[in-house]
Amino acid sequence: MYEYIPFFITISYVVIAIVLGTFAGKGMNMNKTENWGVASRSFNPIMAFLLMGASGVSAYTFMGSPGWAYSKGVPALYVVVYLTYMAIIAWYFGPKVWKLGKKYKHVTQPGAIADRYESKALGGITSIVTSIGVLSYAVVQTTGAAYILNVMSYGLIPMWMGVFIALGAVSIYLYKSGLKAIGLTNAFQGALMLFISIFVGLWATNQFTGGFSFTPIFERVKQDVPEFFTLPGALGDMNATFWTTSILISFFSIWQYHWIQWMGAKSEQAIRRSARLLPIYYIVLIPMIIVGFIGIFMYPEIGNPDHVAITLAVDTMPVVVAGLLGAGTLAASMSSSEPCIHATALSYSKDVLQPLLKWSDETAGKWTRRLIFPIMVFIVAPVSIMEPASLVYILLIGYGFIAQAFPSIIGIFIWPRGTKHGALWGIVAGFIVTIIFSFVIKHPLDIHAGIWGLIANAVIFFAVSLMTQPVSKETVERFFPDMVDKLYEDENESSIQVK
Repeated sequence: MYEYIPFFITISYVVIAIVLGTFAGKGMNMNKTENWGVASRSFNPIMAFLLMGASGVSAYTFMGSPGWAYSKGVPALYVVVYLTYMAIIAWYFGPKVWKLGKKYKHVTQPGAIADRYESKALGGITSIVTSIGVLSYAVVQTTGAAYILNVMSYGLIPMWMGVFIALGAVSIYLYKSGLKAIGLTNAFQGALMLFISIFVGLWATNQFTGGFSFTPIFERVKQDVPEFFTLPGALGDMNATFWTTSILISFFSIWQYHWIQWMGAKSEQAIRRSARLLPIYYIVLIPMIIVGFIGIFMYPEIGNPDHVAITLAVDTMPVVVAGLLGAGTLAASMSSSEPCIHATALSYSKDVLQPLLKWSDETAGKWTRRLIFPIMVFIVAPVSIMEPASLVYILLIGYGFIAQAFPSIIGIFIWPRGTKHGALWGIVAGFIVTIIFSFVIKHPLDIHAGIWGLIANAVIFFAVSLMTQPVSKETVERFFPDMVDKLYEDENESSIQVK
């Protein structure tokens, strides 16, 4: 019975999350999209900080990052770089998104794109394309959650059952309280993950070196396996070009759920304050990467590198510590899968089904909550049960699809001349190129497939926009009040010259 203590600690997190999430939206009508989707724009800076931080720090932190450190070495640090860049993106775009959404009642990224380009079809296509990446991320997290439950129960809970336990728990509080549930559970999860990561990293370091300094570990790696400290890494598959373009595609990926989380803040200032704090939160990655380096020497032969941190904890740490790591990994997985499912259900309802089926806002609000169940049962669960390969590579491919919305977003905030035809054909071209270079001709010239798709997307977006009529003056005036006169003066001059 003693050996099952880690499992009981791990599974207790599921109970806590259900209780917290279920009561988070008490007193609010969750059939209203404004309440279920963006929590009535009520999060203060600390809640927004923990919401964004915990959703970004995922199963990758406790499984993928030590796994990459163990198998590849310094290529694992790409995530530390891109997460910092994403904090900059949140600081710059977040307040703009919030202000525009509050003014024009946007709740999703494709909804804002549809409004700016006067095309609901474009909004629907954007929703579907970007959801491929978002749901890939949900699969990664659900697979991680199932694995933790499997390991901590010593195999009594098979992977398929772990998938349904994790998704079942999320479905209860997500249906009940929407973004409010995500905010409150992420606040708890965020504090738990921060504590556990630092504690486990220091514990493992002390056990391995007899002290709490990371220096002896780095010196040992440098002396015994120096290839782990240079690109392309120990496996030779992450050269400088692919490493850099992996960071770039992450930088250009403004996630659907990030957009929704920005909308959930109380004010523009709340977003900026939380964004300034985000890089501090990402410290949680460093101790877990150290654990991966320790695993190089403790487990020279391991089946799946993603399992190194959990294996080390179960084999060498007190049962309570191992249980806390299991709970932290489960928390990381659930805190990152729930916003993906929430954002996809919200966007499919508002941006795809509502215009297609002519739903009223009330009908769309009701179906938004219900859609989480088919998304879980027919998409996330089956793919997760298949136990796809490396968690990190799935995520990297997903970024390629999410980034295809970036040119259209530039047209919302910076370039008034962008047109619906340019945005539409750009995202279609980017989607096709990303598909081909992800699965048929993999990463030509070692450049990430999503970057190739983004280049094609941007070129077509700008070229076709210049050849087609801009949106109405009224729409330009709403989005670019200071630029409307100049834009239409230039258009009139162009028309006269053509004549």
